[in-house]
Amino acid sequence: MTNQPYDGYDGYDGYDPYGQQPQHGQHAQHPRHPQHPQGQAPQAWPGQGYQQGHQAYPGYEDPHAAQQYTQQWQGQTWETQTHQQVSAPAAAEAYLPPQGYAAPAPAEVADPSGDGYGPATVGGNTRVTDAQRARAEGRSPIIEPGMQPAALTALLGLLLAGAAAVGTYALLVPLVVLQAVTAAGWFRLNGMWPARQGIALGFAGALAADAALLASGRSPAAILGTLGVWVLLALVLQLRSHADPDERMYGLMATVAAAALAIVAGGYLAADADAVTVGAVAVAVAVLARALPLPTAASVVVALLAAAGGGVAAGSMTGLGTSGALLGAGAAACALIGHRVASYDYPSRFVHFTAGVALPLSAAAPVVYVLGRALA
Repeated sequence: MTNQPYDGYDGYDGYDPYGQQPQHGQHAQHPRHPQHPQGQAPQAWPGQGYQQGHQAYPGYEDPHAAQQYTQQWQGQTWETQTHQQVSAPAAAEAYLPPQGYAAPAPAEVADPSGDGYGPATVGGNTRVTDAQRARAEGRSPIIEPGMQPAALTALLGLLLAGAAAVGTYALLVPLVVLQAVTAAGWFRLNGMWPARQGIALGFAGALAADAALLASGRSPAAILGTLGVWVLLALVLQLRSHADPDERMYGLMATVAAAALAIVAGGYLAADADAVTVGAVAVAVAVLARALPLPTAASVVVALLAAAGGGVAAGSMTGLGTSGALLGAGAAACALIGHRVASYDYPSRFVHFTAGVALPLSAAAPVVYVLGRALA
C-alpha cells in the first residue's frame, strides 16, 4: 500500500463533490467485474464521477458502488437527450378539432331568439332549431304541407263522407285511422318523437271516447267525460315520471293536447250523418284549394269559397240543401286553422304526412257537430 494519490488510474476522474454518497450503515462490495442482473451494465446518472466497465484498483473501494446496486429504476425510462422539442405549431395542432368537424354556421353562432341563451355547442347547450335557423337566415319558419298531404286529407275526408252515408259502424273505420294519425302527428309536431307512451295514451283516449259514444247513443257528454278522465290520467303519469320538471310539464301539455284532439275528432261519430257528409266534403275541397300555388291571402279566400260551393253540392244530395254552404264554410275555416298549425315551426316531411293530413279534419269535427245540430 502507498499513500500516493491515484493520479495514473484512467478509470477514476477524481472525487465528485456533487455525487451522491452512500447512506450510513450500508455496506456494499464492488466486485471486480460487476454485472447487471439482466446481463447488462447499469447506466450511470450524469454527473457521477466514475465510468462504466473499469476494473477496480486493488484495495480501493468505490464510494458509488453501493448506490450502483441500490438505486435502480424498475420500470421503463427514457433518455432526456433523445427527446425532440415540441414546437409551438405542433402544440397548437394538438388542440385542433378532429378531422371532419364542421364549424357552426353564422346562423348558429348568433342568438336569433334573443332570449339570452348562448349558441349551440358540443358542450351541451340547447341546439339551434330549424325554425331559429330559418329566422336567422331571413326565411319563414312556416312551411305548408303541399299537394300530396292535401290529397291524402281529401281522400280521408271523402272516406268519412261516404262511410257516414253508409252507417255508424262504417264511419268508425276511417274515424279510428284519423284519430291515430292525429295523436302521432301532434307529438311529432312538438318535436317529441319517439313518444310511444304519449301517442298510445292519446289514441287509447280516442278509442275510449268512441266506445262511450256508442254505448251512450252518441251523446256528446261521453266526449267531455272521457276528456276529463284522460287529462287526470295524463297528469298522474307525468307526476310519476323521473324527468326534469320542465320536461314533465312539456310532456304533460303535449299529451293532453294530443289526447284532446284525438278525442274531439270523435265528434264526427256524435254528429248527424248528413252533417258529417257535408263537412267532410267541404274540408276536402278547402284543403285542395289551399294547396294551389297562389298567394296566401288569395288561396285562403279561394279555399273558403270552394268549401262553401262543395257544401252546397253535398247538401243538395242530403237533407241540408243550401244551408250546407254555411256548414261547409265553417268546417273549412277550422280546417284551415289546423292546416296552419301543421305548417308552423319549420315542420318535417313526417309532420306534413301526419299532422298535415289529420289536423284539418280533426279541427273541423266540433263545428260539424254544432252546426249540424243547429241546421238539421
